[in-house]
Amino acid sequence: MNTTKPLVVINVVGLTHGMLGRDTPHISALAAEGFARPLQTVFPAVTCSVQTSLLTGSLPREHGIVGNGWYDRELAEVFFWRQSNRLVHGERLYDAARRIDPAYTTAKMFWWYNMYADVDYSVTPRPTYPADGRKIFDTYSQPPTLKDSLQRRLGCFPLLKFWGPGADITSTAWIADASTAVIKEHRPSLTLVYLPHLDYNLQRLGPSDPKISEDIAAVDAEAGKVIALAKQQGADVVVLSEYAITPVETPVHINRVLRHHGFLKVRQESTGWETLDGGASRAFAVADHQVAHVYVRQQHDVDRVEAILEEVSGIDRVFNREKQTAIGIDHKRSGDLVVLSEPGCWFTYYFWMDDSRAPDYARTVDIHRKPGYDPVELFLDSGMRFPKAHIAKRLMQKKFGFRYLMDVIGLDASVVRGSHGRLADPGREETDAPVFVCSSREIEADAVAVTGVKKQLLQLQFGV
Repeated sequence: MNTTKPLVVINVVGLTHGMLGRDTPHISALAAEGFARPLQTVFPAVTCSVQTSLLTGSLPREHGIVGNGWYDRELAEVFFWRQSNRLVHGERLYDAARRIDPAYTTAKMFWWYNMYADVDYSVTPRPTYPADGRKIFDTYSQPPTLKDSLQRRLGCFPLLKFWGPGADITSTAWIADASTAVIKEHRPSLTLVYLPHLDYNLQRLGPSDPKISEDIAAVDAEAGKVIALAKQQGADVVVLSEYAITPVETPVHINRVLRHHGFLKVRQESTGWETLDGGASRAFAVADHQVAHVYVRQQHDVDRVEAILEEVSGIDRVFNREKQTAIGIDHKRSGDLVVLSEPGCWFTYYFWMDDSRAPDYARTVDIHRKPGYDPVELFLDSGMRFPKAHIAKRLMQKKFGFRYLMDVIGLDASVVRGSHGRLADPGREETDAPVFVCSSREIEADAVAVTGVKKQLLQLQFGV
């Protein structure tokens, strides 16, 4: 029988040290029992990179997750939000724990790179795509029967509430309930829980909007359910986050700049749309919040592209291969140039010059087809008349098995009010850095870094 004291790690995305207080009674009580510190994150401060650094204790240069997506030079395609754990290099937290305790078990609930992870229990969103073009909401789990038992109990995972204009607390509540069910039934040594709710309105409204306090309270209540059960079962609890979302108001259309200078190429489709042709482009950007990887096909163009980008309003710094070493992102998957936006700015993936030429996916929620991250997917098109009627029509087409295009997203990037990717400026860690909260003071330290979390959690469970 496994005698290791269990540990539950709850990832409350977007939570900062400064948010702890009246709106977070459950998480704040945990901090009072143990301790809380601003968390020194890694560059880029985006979901996939930070989560991977948390679990491996290494930088993107070592684990290879240089962003939420990147360009595959051999396939000449951009891949965003892939799910295979085999993309990650390095020893994970649960691998190291299992070397100490062979009976160690892990549940990974909606953390990224969940598919084929060497864990005992996992659940992650995974729609089914029939050949007729439909999209059927579903999840992937290990063991395969786990998703069926959870969905019989909780209903189908609410994917439309997980991302897109309908995203709200519903998906976070489902994950919290599923996590408590797994903890009760299987009693893992380690449970990793991902609660995404704060990500939504922090990007829609910005962190200074008064309504954000309601979102903080809502996610604290869901975290509280998991915390209560964990403590009931004698587990230690850690609540942490990946990044802080900071105010923005200016989108930077980096690909339009590169196209204007003749580096980016598009395909003129027979439909009248344009699509990005990465393989034919001399240079183009994979935009990822406040960071962009710029891939330059031939070395002799790098200096010229770097010089152009350094003059663009809204761009703070441009890191060539040599400079990437200093920020830990010098990996073969990284762009030849890595670009950082100025505070208050963020990068769009937009490559068309005329909205009438935008590809059909631009007006939909399509996280895999778009060659970059698109936070505008969180908003309904403000120019649409009777949006609810339009959505109802599309859902009726879906219900009856017809092909349909959920074209409800606008092309006005100025609506976004929060973004992330930059590291916190010195002295602004309370608001511009994520947080680390632990129920135990055994591992209390003056400072906590993302790359040190793996070691600290092993120390908490095993004293090593």
